[in-house]
Amino acid sequence: MNEALLRELVPAVIGVLVRRGADFASAEDAVQEALLRALESWADDPPRDPKAWLVTVAWRRFLDLARSDTSRRGRELAVDAEPPAGPVPATDDTLRLYFLCAHPTLPSAAAVALTLRAVGGLTTRQIAAAYLVPEATMAQRISRAKRKIAGLPLDQPGDLGTVLRVLYLVFNEGYSGDVDLAAEAIRLTRALVALTGEPEVSGLLALMLLHHARRTSRTGPGGRLVPLAEQDRSRWDTRLIAEGVGILQAALARDRLGEYQAQAAIAALHADAPSTAETDWTQIVEWYDELLRLTGSPVVRLNRAVAVGEADGPQAGLAALAEVSPDLPRYAAVAAYLHERTGDLERAAELYAEAARAATSVPERDHLTREAARVRQSLAR
Repeated sequence: MNEALLRELVPAVIGVLVRRGADFASAEDAVQEALLRALESWADDPPRDPKAWLVTVAWRRFLDLARSDTSRRGRELAVDAEPPAGPVPATDDTLRLYFLCAHPTLPSAAAVALTLRAVGGLTTRQIAAAYLVPEATMAQRISRAKRKIAGLPLDQPGDLGTVLRVLYLVFNEGYSGDVDLAAEAIRLTRALVALTGEPEVSGLLALMLLHHARRTSRTGPGGRLVPLAEQDRSRWDTRLIAEGVGILQAALARDRLGEYQAQAAIAALHADAPSTAETDWTQIVEWYDELLRLTGSPVVRLNRAVAVGEADGPQAGLAALAEVSPDLPRYAAVAAYLHERTGDLERAAELYAEAARAATSVPERDHLTREAARVRQSLAR
């Protein structure tokens, strides 16, 4: 059974049920039931028309759910109705589902979970395993999200920026459980590129591909964090890098620059460099200037300080860092690196230790602890 094909059909099937009169929440529940049945039965006897099979099973499940919900009188007509005759319509509601699931009123965690289920076709169990939470917890999160958008029609315009943010959140979760969320985010973004043709969507896809190309080199034995300067660049996926650069160049040629295109340009410059020392840091600083103009983000300003330190020296980097709030996450880690580059090892060791205490993940904490110990050893010598 081609599970990827099965998941790709899910948003289209939800759209068919909604067009037949089902509300979004009930349609999504019914399609999930059909999806589970497909996963159980298709391995032995796959249907000739998978989409029609899913529509038929999901519609029957919707009718069963509607009949059992006697308190909702408004569904009586739908209960009595038979599925429309003829072939399944070719109308594709996938783009509208992207917008609906990533609605601005939803918290990020809820929007991510709902997108993975309704657009990505993942089961609640798979999503829960990927986010390392109990299945019941994830089911509640999805149910609350569906209740919140229950009154919104599929034809309501959506915010593409919110959709892209949700997809990037999915991508940054990486891999856990039996679902590779980075690969899933890339799959969904590829589909969104085909649906919209927007250069900023292409920019996000290029950014994902360029980051994904370095995936195997980012961690060592036991999950040890490997910083960019120490990564084995021979392990980078040159095929993904070439694809990402090609997609980015086509997007930039349309002269509608967005933040994801700018981020992808920075990633492309890193991917193109044979080493950290041979990286075009001056051009990276220029791209950070563009990104700062687009977003005004303090995180961008922090990352720009690192690039300035590489392009113009650590003192220049510290001067750029002075424009950033010390309360920002990773500030201490950046300050430690720049102070070490100036030769102020005592201050660098203090800052690395401070950054380790503030780290939000175990690999990052361990890496910064090792950096503090390394600098202290240099001081002792």
